[in-house]
Amino acid sequence: MYTKISNPMDYKTAFYIRLSKEDDNDKESESVTNQRSLLQEFANEQRLDVFDTYVDERLSKGHKHL
Repeated sequence: MYTKISNPMDYKTAFYIRLSKEDDNDKESESVTNQRSLLQEFANEQRLDVFDTYVDERLSKGHKHL
């Protein structure tokens, strides 16, 4: 599905996870858990070293087009 990364050690990798609008509770949401799992699977397949994970827990109200 993805192109294989040829030199994984050349990359500094971090995860950015955005909370879904549907997830409105105090514990880690299913959306965040699913995103983290998919990202970790990709990083493992590509042999990427993940140095940090950022979770944006702010809910967006939608995008305005200018």
